[in-house]
Amino acid sequence: MSKVLAVNCGSSSLKFQLFEMNTESVITSGIIERIGMEDSIFTIKYNGTKDKKVFAVPTHKEAVQVLLDTLIEKKIVEHLDEIKGIGHRVVQGGPYFDGSCVVDDDVIAKIDELSPLAPLHNPAHIIGIKAFKEAIPTAGAVVVFDTAFHHSIKPENAVYPIPYKFYEENKIRKYGAHGTSHYYVSKRTQELLGNPEHANIIVCHLGAGASLCAVKDGKSIDTSMGLTPLAGVMMATRSGDIDASVVDHLIENLGYDMKTVFKMLNKESGLLGVSGVSGDMRDIIDAKDAGNQRAELAFNMFRKRVADYIGSYFVELGHVDAISFTAGIGENSFIAREAIINLIKEALGIVLDDKANVEGHGERLISAPESKIKVFVVPTDEELVIARDTKELLNL
Repeated sequence: MSKVLAVNCGSSSLKFQLFEMNTESVITSGIIERIGMEDSIFTIKYNGTKDKKVFAVPTHKEAVQVLLDTLIEKKIVEHLDEIKGIGHRVVQGGPYFDGSCVVDDDVIAKIDELSPLAPLHNPAHIIGIKAFKEAIPTAGAVVVFDTAFHHSIKPENAVYPIPYKFYEENKIRKYGAHGTSHYYVSKRTQELLGNPEHANIIVCHLGAGASLCAVKDGKSIDTSMGLTPLAGVMMATRSGDIDASVVDHLIENLGYDMKTVFKMLNKESGLLGVSGVSGDMRDIIDAKDAGNQRAELAFNMFRKRVADYIGSYFVELGHVDAISFTAGIGENSFIAREAIINLIKEALGIVLDDKANVEGHGERLISAPESKIKVFVVPTDEELVIARDTKELLNL
């Protein structure tokens, strides 16, 4: 049996899923959160049970060891060498990687070189890659890049309108993010459409982090996130697109330093910043319904920015066969989906099936038969993509 471990080493977390690849079934999954704190949280699901422990996990390296020790202790695996491959999610692959690849020293060096573009994530990815290699030297390692799917973005969508030397010499361009999710959801949507030879799809990955992607014939031609995941639509705590002069004004006229401003734009803006309530869409909707005007403003800003991108991508694609919603908000908030569609339904000829949208669960069509564009909910599965790429590249 071929077991593959898909891992995502975040800035303070380690998320994992262990697959049996012959059946693509999940053997165990979980997350170690708050790494570096005294009250780190380790949650693991296996055999229909869920265990949760709180204890100190000082470093990512120790988090890896905690995970592997637990797999043995709970007899999820008898020996670590049963794990034949480890697939690592990497946020930023820059201009170097247009697909997944087997890890070697050059790959690690390039991931490290790109750390300024993802300072919270790429260094953690490298620690995870090295720690797993040390713990299970017999397992092959593969990296799957969040940016790879977006390498096909057209130059006029990728290059910023600033002096060209910054693109040429400093690699400053749109790289996007959530590429693994956009790839999976667009591919699955094409299957739901009956695998037509040509398909134009808009994927709305709406979670705490949110991005949209225009997909033409299986390739990304534009996406809403930019050089970093700060760009694009309004998110839970990220601002999304704003006038760059706002940054200058905050620093030059209001006395903020650059570090504080970018912390504000990443951690204190978006739904949280506008509402003053929360970055969680469920809390925003509850507060809005209770009469909180700032929560209502935040909700309306979010849905308008998503609708604006859908409209822009409709023009870019020429026609659209399907719009698919995924991730936390996209999959679970029928209120948010309906509110977004209501802004574009007349222009694009979309008719929702209210019953399917409100009462349905999981993967499904939520547009009515008379709708000119099909609308789907497609739960994303980034870990499965990582596991599949790992199996393929390692010939398992």
